Formats: sequence, C-alpha cells, structure tokens
Amino acid sequence: MKEFTYERAKSPAEAAVIASQRQGAKFIAGGTNLIDLMKLEIETPAHLVDLRHIGLDRIEETADGGLRVGALVTNTQLAADPRVRRDYGVLARAIVAGASGQLRNKATTGGNLLQRTRCPYFYDPNQACNKRQPGSGCAAISGFSRQLAVIGGSSDCIATNPGDMAVALRALDATIGTVRANGQTRVIPIADFHRLPGTTPNVETELMPGELITEVTLPPPIGGRHIYQKVRDRASYAFALVSVAAVVHEDGRGRIAVGGVAPRPWRVAAADAAMSEGAKAVAHALMNGARPTHDNAFKMALLERTIAYVMAQARG
Repeated sequence: MKEFTYERAKSPAEAAVIASQRQGAKFIAGGTNLIDLMKLEIETPAHLVDLRHIGLDRIEETADGGLRVGALVTNTQLAADPRVRRDYGVLARAIVAGASGQLRNKATTGGNLLQRTRCPYFYDPNQACNKRQPGSGCAAISGFSRQLAVIGGSSDCIATNPGDMAVALRALDATIGTVRANGQTRVIPIADFHRLPGTTPNVETELMPGELITEVTLPPPIGGRHIYQKVRDRASYAFALVSVAAVVHEDGRGRIAVGGVAPRPWRVAAADAAMSEGAKAVAHALMNGARPTHDNAFKMALLERTIAYVMAQARG
C-alpha cells in the first residue's frame, strides 16, 4: 500500500472543501471496497478524508411521505429499519443479499453506490483495463467474460456494476443528494447517476471531483409486492450473475430493474410496460440491443428464467 495522508472532516461541507483542495483525495467511510483496492494499489489516493464524524447517519421521513437516508447510514441499519422493511421491501431484501453481515455493519449507503466493478481484469494490474488505466485497452473483451456485461458495454469496457442495493433503488426511482465545495447542492436521479462506459470507462458516475453524496431519498411508498432475486455461483458472499428487483401490483403492472448484466443497474420503460405480458416479453424488452459474448450468452436465458420465477412469486 502506498503512503497517504489522512484528515478527519467535521461536516459535509468541510469534507467537500478538503477533497477539492487536495490533489488525489478520496473520501473514506466504511472502507469496505476502497481499502481492498488500496492494498492492491489499484486505488492510490494521496489523501484520505474521513467522513465518520460528519453526521449523515439518520433515516428521516420526508414531507411527502418518503424517506431520507443519510449517506453514512450503514447497510445493516437501512435493511433493518421497520419503515424500509414495511414500505420498501425490495431494498431491504437487496441489501441482505449483497454481502456478509460483517460487511453490512461497516458499509454505508453512499459508499455502496460508489463501489467499483469486480471485473477480474480490473483487479489484475498485469492486464489491460481502461477503468484502471485509461487508454490501456480492455483485456476482458478478448478474455474470459462469463460474469461481465451483455448490454450497455462498449468497445472500451464490458465490466458490470456489482451493486445489489443500487438495483433496488433503480426500481424505486430513488434520488441522490450531493454537496460541492462551493456549498452548492443538487439532486441526481438514480437513473442518471451511474454512467455507461462509452470511451471513458474510468468515469463511472455523474459526480464532479470533490462532490460528496449526502443522502439518498426514497419516494413515497408505491405499494405492490416487492421481490429481489439474485442468482450467483454460490449461496453467499458472491456477486450476481443476474439479479432482478421487481415491484408488482395485483393487476400485473409493475417496475423491474436488473443487475449483473450491465455497467449500471438496468431498467427500461418498455420492460415495465410489458410486465403484464409475461417474462419473455419483459426479458426481450430489457435485452433489446444486447451483445453477449460466447462466455456470457447464457445470461440471456438465465435472466428470462429469473424474471419468470420472480413473476410467479408475485402471483403468490
């Protein structure tokens, strides 16, 4: 691990200012992803800004009946909150599916949104990776791509977003609040937060340098039956081959977002509209334009079968 300096921020605004003034600065909260990457020297921040003493660790009701989740609320706290379990069950289920209990006790809401891909070529410094070293190429495209993206990738990157929580937030139409060094705040819809790789796979979100996530806001409850189904190679502590977050109403209408298949949580309006037509129609709408490789083409059928299973659960 390379040497770095460390500073403890006292407020969100101060944290943003510090990060904007120190070249190579990174925020650290739970550290469940960043520390691992620092040990491998994939992430080499020159300065760490500790966020653990800036607040942002509460879940509060909003005026319109939704929930405001502080960026430092832990995954354990969020999944266990009675209001989340009652009104946003797909989110609670996705978080519990996402990691071990020890990791959920440390991982934060903001950090979870920013976790980096688990593409094996990203984690191997001996392999070309445009995320790790822009312009070096993408070894995954001609390599073993079983776990990688079948849609949304580019000729520069086919890595997948590893999140579970983010897939549920996409189904719920959550928004993300931020603050910049100049004190300016903004709200980013979850649909716009994660970027597709295009020609700049190293730019993974819409955050500006030094911009800090302060909260995630859940809209008022939408009812329906909430289901999260994750298919993986082993029963625990593994990332999704495919995952499905669905909210299904009695008349068959609903929302569906999927993970494990794209560089960001994947949701399209046509798939939501096809919910009453069956799993094949939903999967076709979601995968329109997909370009699977020889290694991961099985994800197409696996996704359709997982959607069928989810819809069967929704029917009881």
